Amino acid sequence: MQSRPEGTPLWLKRKGDHSSAAQALATELGCPEVLATVLVGRGIETPKAAREFFAPRMESLLDSPASNPMQMLGMEQAVKRILAGIRACDPVMVYGDYDVDGTTATVLLKTTIERIGAAMQPARCVPVSYHVPHRIREGYGMQSGVLAAAAESGIRLVISVDTGIRAVAEAAEASRMGLDLIVTDHHLPDDMTELPQCLAVINPAQPGCRYQNKALCGAAVAFKLAHALLIAAAEDMPNPAAWLKRVREVLLPSFLKLVAIATIADSVPLVAENRTIVALGLAALANPVQPGLRALLQVAAIPPDRAPSAGEVGFRIAPRMNAAGRMDVASDVVDLLLTRDLDRARELAEKLDQLNQERRDSEARALQAIDRELQAMVDEHGIYPPECLVLDHAEWHRGVIGILASRVVERTGRPALVVTHAEGDAYGSGRSVKGFHLLDALTAVDSDGNLFHRFGGHAHAVGFSLPSERLGVLRQRMRSYAESALTAEMLRPRMEYDAELNLAELTVELAQWVGRCAPFGIGNPEPTFLTRGLVIMAPIRLIQQKHICLQLAESSTSPISIPALGWSSGAVDWALAYRTLGLQPGVRLDVLYRLRTNIGPYAGPHFGGLEMELCGITLSMPDE
Repeated sequence: MQSRPEGTPLWLKRKGDHSSAAQALATELGCPEVLATVLVGRGIETPKAAREFFAPRMESLLDSPASNPMQMLGMEQAVKRILAGIRACDPVMVYGDYDVDGTTATVLLKTTIERIGAAMQPARCVPVSYHVPHRIREGYGMQSGVLAAAAESGIRLVISVDTGIRAVAEAAEASRMGLDLIVTDHHLPDDMTELPQCLAVINPAQPGCRYQNKALCGAAVAFKLAHALLIAAAEDMPNPAAWLKRVREVLLPSFLKLVAIATIADSVPLVAENRTIVALGLAALANPVQPGLRALLQVAAIPPDRAPSAGEVGFRIAPRMNAAGRMDVASDVVDLLLTRDLDRARELAEKLDQLNQERRDSEARALQAIDRELQAMVDEHGIYPPECLVLDHAEWHRGVIGILASRVVERTGRPALVVTHAEGDAYGSGRSVKGFHLLDALTAVDSDGNLFHRFGGHAHAVGFSLPSERLGVLRQRMRSYAESALTAEMLRPRMEYDAELNLAELTVELAQWVGRCAPFGIGNPEPTFLTRGLVIMAPIRLIQQKHICLQLAESSTSPISIPALGWSSGAVDWALAYRTLGLQPGVRLDVLYRLRTNIGPYAGPHFGGLEMELCGITLSMPDE
């Protein structure tokens, strides 16, 4: 693998060795011991925990004390107020956000209130409107002007989803207008001691909340509110038993499709409850009834009648949904997920697909300029300056600067701020490397409180705005801050693996068990393995002049070899690695890889139809 000039990538084994626990678990499950080692390393040490891991159940979401929504601080007050409003048919506004998490949460809560109202009082309807902000005109967060307009229209209850935890001033303004405000969010407040003063705040991350899972996405928090509302509403139903049966068997399982998409798109850890949500939601996406979801899966080229993978949601579905908020108006996503009209669904899905293509084109044009600028930064040894890189251009679209910042980090291994300009102001987005807390950095450089108009985020991602004339000050202060806070260890690339194997341990059975560990994501990465000293057995095959295919064996006399494919991306250039490392038959390599069943055009008959998907390679060191 191409390594950065800072040094060879550091390969680290995940967790420690749990051989005795892994042996016992492998015996109980009947799985390969290496797979049991992976499970134990991720905290799954008992047969009961393993069975729950491999077979997530709806009951664990609905009946487990740990997932009871009434444990959430503020839930009781919120449920009481919302149900009172439904009984009175008071108009309600759901205040959302423009990303996947915010739009799906908006749809979920609006649908919940409308379903309860229709079942409770069939002859009357509960007016439920929504507001999703425009990324460029409004920016992130609640706005007093929107709340004022809601109050003037007669709305007396506003419920935020995926936003509002930092809306201290806006909550105070809502109170002066006579609005009841319920905030549901999952972000951390700027100041843990100052929360919005409103009717209720529902956020598992807030101080004093007993709910165990602090890593729910915004749509999952809205799902918890929906769950609590649907259960509590049974008291008002003509047939409570029939209502609760419908809630358990139809409504809540249906909502999980949207919550799963949001959980993946928001990159929260896929462990415990979050993984259960995603597993069940993905299964339900195999055959969605709602026209908008069906149309969205079609334009994303997801084959029908099978569940999409977490990767397909993350790289095909979510980008199309996010493109609306990035390039146009996010309300299109809400309309898509609410419509029952097939023609309208196809029209909106095709629009999202086109917007996503425009987003990709805008990103590609900007990356060309960024690559030229990055090339000018390296010294004679090809090393980037050890600092937080700050790049700006007036023509870069504000909707893609976060993506661009991620691409800069991939290419350079440095934290990066990417900035665009409009009407005298600079708007930026930042991404970081492990160990360099980007929000702390912005806080430090704004010590006088006069640098930014506003900023926020967390350790790995931030957003901000400031006068364009102050950008030079930001760049200089970030350079000074990084001199002490950004260490050489942070700049060294790292890769983790789960176990070291020889080729004889690679079996179809192992690949099948690895597949059962899905869905994969943060907190539950796809297992990665290390095999040392493999010999390249045939000339390297270049695919489209940028990907490579190797044939590897344990010795030069081995009668069989296994194909190993390296797919180039923004972070890895395998064609360059091929030239840099001098790869040719007879060279020995240490290889990091993920195990794949081999059904593609580069398949061979060996190893039961298995192949390696390369994550990293280094030249093997000769034995001492």
